[in-house]
Amino acid sequence: MTNNVGGGDSTESSMKISKQFPPNPFSKRILPTRAHLQGMRAPSPVRFAHRDHLATAGDLWDIRKIASRRAPKAVFDYVDGGSGSEITLKRQRDTFARIEFIPRVLVDISHIDTSTTILGMKSDWPFAFGPTGFTRMMHHEGEVAVGRVASRNNIVYALSTLGTTSLKDLASCVPDGRKMFQLYIWRDRAFSRDLLAQAKEFGYDTVILTVDTPVAGLRLRDVRNGLAIPPKLSTKTLIDISLHPRWWFNLLTTSPLEFASLSSTGGTVADLVGRVFDPSLSLADLVWLRENWQGHIIVKGIQSLGDAVMVSREGANGILLSNHGGRQLDRAPVPLELLPKVVQELAGASEVYIDGGVMSGGDIVAALALGAKAVFLGRAYLYGLMADGEAGVSRVVEILKNEIKTQLSLMGVPSLAELKPEMIRYRD
Repeated sequence: MTNNVGGGDSTESSMKISKQFPPNPFSKRILPTRAHLQGMRAPSPVRFAHRDHLATAGDLWDIRKIASRRAPKAVFDYVDGGSGSEITLKRQRDTFARIEFIPRVLVDISHIDTSTTILGMKSDWPFAFGPTGFTRMMHHEGEVAVGRVASRNNIVYALSTLGTTSLKDLASCVPDGRKMFQLYIWRDRAFSRDLLAQAKEFGYDTVILTVDTPVAGLRLRDVRNGLAIPPKLSTKTLIDISLHPRWWFNLLTTSPLEFASLSSTGGTVADLVGRVFDPSLSLADLVWLRENWQGHIIVKGIQSLGDAVMVSREGANGILLSNHGGRQLDRAPVPLELLPKVVQELAGASEVYIDGGVMSGGDIVAALALGAKAVFLGRAYLYGLMADGEAGVSRVVEILKNEIKTQLSLMGVPSLAELKPEMIRYRD
């Protein structure tokens, strides 16, 4: 008795399976011709010594991997790490990972407008290069390389008080493009006033006042690695030289690694912060800054709704919701979660931006949909800088631009102005 489970005739099925076809011409083996091989040649030949080359990097996590190979461990960890147990660092990434986008369909996305305005001036892309200290430690091209990439792409670049390139030198090397200056209030107010005068003289239109660093955070990776500025030569260092000869060659054969705005640069990050930053910083200093600076002011390091309202009322043109990339207070609030409340409460009185944990164009689009005017990047472009200097930073921008345009296209959003909070929801 035949068990005909499929409901058809088993004899007929076996005949169909055994039906003969002509030989498959694509199964025949041939010797490759020169023309065949020439057609398969990549635009840039793969160099086996550099399998981690930038061209093979698909996203910023790939760039990060390259950076971890190119830079010494202490340098990479300085960029990559956070404070304490790095709980804040992890929470920021987890928050972005929980985002779900709700796309629209049947929308004309033949043209995507990625431009925005930041304090009245157009930016071609809704992200900016935020201020980072010790930048030439990551790569000898330093701030100038970052500024050039920003200028070419018409995005903002903010130079740090702890930068390794002076206000004057950056302006000279990157005469075009919009530049901001990030300020830490010093114990010596006269020196802070001098920095403001330089910023005005050399064409910086905005000061970013950082308020979340009365003391340095507990950056345990730096302690374990024995990081000092500049790096010290020791037995451990000599071993590292053998593993990263290119980085050490660049360090030792280019201008000395030092802070452009500091006369004393030796020691750890905590030593530096303790020597020059003013722990008595208060709201009165924002008033002082407004009296001594006629341009725009952004206050960076806001982590609560009350503080956002307070500094907005005292004349801050922009508010950068930030926990210093998880590098100061561990278990700090996540800016992305705070963002909608601040945007709603301020109702346009001050522009609102965020930073921290951003590693893709999708992260940027999520922040914009929740009300951010722009997103400031730090680690993201420093990974590129460590990977291959100016070329690495350019690759980071190229990846982000493609991700942003693709994200907006697939969401059915032809312009940033059409992003709405209802296009976002969190998954548990």
